[in-house]
Amino acid sequence: MYRLGRASARARILVLGLWVLGLALAGGAMALLQQGTDDAFAIPGSESQDALDHLSHVFPEVSGTSARIVVVLPAGRRADAPAVRNAVDDAVRDLERLDQVALVTSPFAENVKNAVSADGRAAIIAVPLDVPVAETTEHTRQELQRIGGELERRADAEVHVGGDAFSNAVPALSPTEGVGLLIAFLVLFLVFRSLVAAVMPLATAVFGVGVAVALIFMATVFTPISSTAPMLAVMLGLAVGIDYALFILSRHRDQLGEGLEVEESIARATATAGSAVVFAGLTVVIALLGLAVAGIPFLTTMGVAAAFAVCVAVAVAVTATPALLAVTGERLRPKLPRKGRRERVPLSRRWVRLATRSPLVTIAVVVAALGLCAIPAADLRLALPGSGTEERGTPARDTFDVIAEHFGPGYNAPLIVSVDVLDTTDPVGVTEDLAAEIERLDGVAAVPVATPNRKGDTAIIQVVPGSAGDSPETEALVQRLRDQAPHFRQAYGVTTAVTGFTAVGIDVSAQLAGALVPFGLVVVGLSLVLLAMVFRSIAVPVKAALGYLLSVGAAFGATSFVFQQGHLAEAFGVQHTGSVISFLPIILMGVLFGLAMDYEVFLLSRMREDYVHHRDPHRAIESGFVSASTVVVAAAVIMLGVFAAFVPEGSATIKPIAFSLAVGVFVDAFAVRMTLVPAVLALLGHRAWWLPGWLERRLPVFDAEGEGLTHELRLASWPGSPEVVSAENLAVRDDRGVPVFSGVAVHLPAGRALLVHGPAASALLHTLAGRVAEVEGDLKVGGHLVPQRLRAARRSAALIRCRSSRDPAAEASAALAQGARLLVLEDLDAVVRPEQRTELARLLTGLGGAAAVASCQDPRLVHDLLPAAIDLSLSPVGAH
Repeated sequence: MYRLGRASARARILVLGLWVLGLALAGGAMALLQQGTDDAFAIPGSESQDALDHLSHVFPEVSGTSARIVVVLPAGRRADAPAVRNAVDDAVRDLERLDQVALVTSPFAENVKNAVSADGRAAIIAVPLDVPVAETTEHTRQELQRIGGELERRADAEVHVGGDAFSNAVPALSPTEGVGLLIAFLVLFLVFRSLVAAVMPLATAVFGVGVAVALIFMATVFTPISSTAPMLAVMLGLAVGIDYALFILSRHRDQLGEGLEVEESIARATATAGSAVVFAGLTVVIALLGLAVAGIPFLTTMGVAAAFAVCVAVAVAVTATPALLAVTGERLRPKLPRKGRRERVPLSRRWVRLATRSPLVTIAVVVAALGLCAIPAADLRLALPGSGTEERGTPARDTFDVIAEHFGPGYNAPLIVSVDVLDTTDPVGVTEDLAAEIERLDGVAAVPVATPNRKGDTAIIQVVPGSAGDSPETEALVQRLRDQAPHFRQAYGVTTAVTGFTAVGIDVSAQLAGALVPFGLVVVGLSLVLLAMVFRSIAVPVKAALGYLLSVGAAFGATSFVFQQGHLAEAFGVQHTGSVISFLPIILMGVLFGLAMDYEVFLLSRMREDYVHHRDPHRAIESGFVSASTVVVAAAVIMLGVFAAFVPEGSATIKPIAFSLAVGVFVDAFAVRMTLVPAVLALLGHRAWWLPGWLERRLPVFDAEGEGLTHELRLASWPGSPEVVSAENLAVRDDRGVPVFSGVAVHLPAGRALLVHGPAASALLHTLAGRVAEVEGDLKVGGHLVPQRLRAARRSAALIRCRSSRDPAAEASAALAQGARLLVLEDLDAVVRPEQRTELARLLTGLGGAAAVASCQDPRLVHDLLPAAIDLSLSPVGAH
């Protein structure tokens, strides 16, 4: 990352030129190749989807989307009046001649029932199409509207043309989303007090979103992509793109303020904050890719598209941002504060002191408040968006409302029971008998259509529920119909299946609800592992995971409060209450996990750095909080602004997702990370940073904040002379934080040996052999810095346990032959066989380019093996 940052700064014009060229090529490819989005919410393997796929082959008239024309007469007139019937019949004949129209039947036909309202004032003309909604042409819609207009004139009635074919499937950006960018600009300007610094993260984020969205649309050539996917990519790409550039820019400005040269500062900012950006982006990407756990193709595609947008945001942040920083040069160097200005206690310090003054009280208040906010989540119902979620005033929504008013809510959510009548001798009679029995079931309002196909092998029965499509009663009716399948098979000798848009939506919601627990376990388990790697702690990951669950619960509760229960719905421009889009919970959990881990890493990495240096947990909390809180607050406010901007004018699909993410970010950043986390750490004290030794040795080291780079740069030329082992102020602590040894200094050149004895000798040997990751002070083994290059140091050192080895001399000889630069001989005085001692003495007196470190109980027993060894007596607290 350090080299990448420096290279991007030096080749700034080339880097920026390549990104501009990439945007141009992606935009051109999108314009030429894109096939449009496809909102067919398929769920392979479910009964509803399998039945729908089967009907597309044997009964194509009912497998596509559909339009509906509703004729409404004024009070006192009836829809079945001769003049109206004649006008409707003329309209039906005109509709039959349209392309893409599969079948049209007059509501007054003999085989059609319940197509006229109970009061006789309204009639529905169902217009099934032979194509899905994504393939319905604008010409077909215009012709349907034209015929509806003529019918309105002929019948002297109010006519509404709508249905699923008129659903606005493609969410579009509106000027309101620009408010989020304005909020981000104001926050950045307040943080940096520089116009150039405030504009830069916005420019890189918008640029990255442009590249990502263009490539996502281009990918429609290869796979169907829902309209929600690019909108989700825009929302996430803007939020994380601005924040990631902010982190790098903030670190660069801090370093310039310390007097660092521009190019060096860019390289270090990319290596430190840039490493954290890569880690943060990785967590978001993994969480989004985890959407595949649900096993639903359109959701997997959505997760992949959003993850791709995050990857592009990371790539732009670590390449284009350093290039832009190099272009701006000295203009970003902050001005020195005026002398004589009295320093005030920053708000962040006052806040963290308040949060940690009585940690138990803080924890209780935050947990109780978030638990209370989560209560409405128990009522959260999931459903796919339909015509009822469109904005009022659109053809689809107006038709939906008119049908609900005159016929009942169930007419907007018809079910289709497909019947395999191939083995029956009377397909028509069996279909009619079955329809009559279904009509008597609880929850069924009507059975308007029951007819076999032309071949007589498959029949369909349209079932109108007595309740809305997203209600529990309709879900129960679907299950009741499916439970009757064995009875229908026994009584009529037919196989039945329940399908239709409503049934598909119920199946999608059920499968997504079932995937929440395994997905949550994957996400929480991942957070535990990743944070244990970064912070070398058990308590920190557990606390982070529990805090994340509190944030998710509060976000679910707020979403249910507004979108399910309808409170404040008008204030947020919610057009439809009663349910939220099916994939909201799993998207919220995935995205919020990544963002929560971002804040956790940026906040706690500073705390841990201070704790490692000073071993004072309360000082570490306050110092780390004050140094990181400004950037974390700015990042959270920016994300909150970006997400909230998609709520007022957002589509029915995006609006609840944006709202839940905005609430989740607010709760997680300010209630959990900025309040609950310091309180929990203060309560735990030293225990917060404890990690069992066996787990410490197995977990890889992940330097998310790039602290190791600073260490490496400081010691790049140390010790100034070639040495196999170099150590200054070396110290190691046990699991309780008690020093095992401290203050050790070792400078061991090639060809020399060091003999260590005393209570802490074994601990020092294992440290020098690269077997201990948590070390304090400076240590290089074989030229590799520990712990930053721990694995390389471990490979260069051969640890030989003489007490348990059958032939220590042979092991030592083999290690030197394989290129080991350091022989580490534990319990050297345990070697008693004369031939082995002779061979060891020969090896240790002719080390060549290697060196040796050995431990023993009694130095007098090994002087013949190490006659010229440096003797080090090591007590538990230091070297003498």
